[in-house]
Amino acid sequence: MPNEREVLTVAGREVAISNPNKVLFPQTGFTKLDVARYYLAVADGALRGAGRRPNVLVRYPNGINGEFFFQKRAPHARPAWIDVVALRFPSGRSAEEVVPRDAAALVWMANLACLELHPHPVRADDLDHPDELRVDLDPVPGVEWAQLREVARVVRATLEDFSLVGWPKTSGSRGIHVYVRIEQRWTFDEVRRSALALAREVERRAPAIATSKWWKEERHGVFLDYNQNAKDRTIASAYSVRPTPDARVSAPLSWDEIDVCEPADFTLATMPSRFAEIGDRHAGIDQHPCSLAGLLDLSARHDRDGLGDAPWPPHYQKQPGEPARVQPSRRRTPRYPLIEIGRAQKKDDALAGLERWKGRHPDAAAHLAAADVLVDAMRGRFHTWTRIRVNLQHIPEALRPAQEPLDPDERTGERTGDGSPRSTGDGSPRGTGDGSPGDDQGSRPPSRPRSRRTAPKTFSSS
Repeated sequence: MPNEREVLTVAGREVAISNPNKVLFPQTGFTKLDVARYYLAVADGALRGAGRRPNVLVRYPNGINGEFFFQKRAPHARPAWIDVVALRFPSGRSAEEVVPRDAAALVWMANLACLELHPHPVRADDLDHPDELRVDLDPVPGVEWAQLREVARVVRATLEDFSLVGWPKTSGSRGIHVYVRIEQRWTFDEVRRSALALAREVERRAPAIATSKWWKEERHGVFLDYNQNAKDRTIASAYSVRPTPDARVSAPLSWDEIDVCEPADFTLATMPSRFAEIGDRHAGIDQHPCSLAGLLDLSARHDRDGLGDAPWPPHYQKQPGEPARVQPSRRRTPRYPLIEIGRAQKKDDALAGLERWKGRHPDAAAHLAAADVLVDAMRGRFHTWTRIRVNLQHIPEALRPAQEPLDPDERTGERTGDGSPRSTGDGSPRGTGDGSPGDDQGSRPPSRPRSRRTAPKTFSSS
């Protein structure tokens, strides 16, 4: 009979692991206790990435194949030594979020089946001034790791030209993240503006392989998700476990390692020995705080040249200078011919509907490029669901199927607001770049057909 409880002594504290033998990764057999022990093995590095910061809890109580949810508010039933800090969100709401400060806190989070570490880019002692610029490289469908390597090299050169030190890591799914430690003197809006300027500069230098375009139907190659720097956005931090069948983790790298590694090299099984052997590749990150002055000058130059702002995430109020927040496919004169295939609570069910659509329209499906299939992870208040759309741009007009009834068409009554894709070219929570929800986001299909005013929120991740 499996143990129902195991107590670990960590940092001088006793932390109970309930149901320690509960399997969270069916393919590999990793249990809740395995996750807790993993975070113990890499605690120094994990705390360098997520420690002393407010964290969103991304919980998988029934394993990676079950339903998961985002929990911004710290559980009321928590040990007295679990630190929290109150954050105010763009909606005006506020909540107390967990601030891990030692290895015991990481183990306590693991006991909640919190696989992923999703810290905000601020320290708990100054919630208004980020100390990180986050560069999220999010590949569109069909883009291989080799192209990500190329874009990462352009990012590195661009950062160096602006006297910025980049610290790369795998996202733990398909993408790459590059962190830049910055001085704590700029606002969230200034950091986001810097990230947008950087994304546009990388796109200018490598237009065939990189893009700063927010709308999915306009993207190609690798998307630089500047909006990951907006207030209230989080992505999986260094050493975070990711909900992939092989239990990958987000691995800090040296720049040279990008050319020789693959994302699948770094898992819950392999990372502890790597960490024991070479330590944390990001051990020196806090010793190199950088200035955003150069990127802000570039942003001002972009403004003078007429570029201006770019779209914000869907749950933010319309910002001064922001262009119309309307997807190209939903404009009065649509730029791209899109149809919607289906909506489902589970991604596999939505993808099954896509395969049925292809079976009904084999001649049209033969013309689709990988990037023409748009898989949108949608958020309602607490959970995620999946929408499938198809861009018909590469299909000859005579072969383009008309919009059909959605298959599948799952709706459970939760309404959502209009939105745009986040970033799961690697796209998480389940593995797209990894962004976190807004305070009033979650995920269930809407209870009625979408109108222009009630279109669902979408995100994508790395």
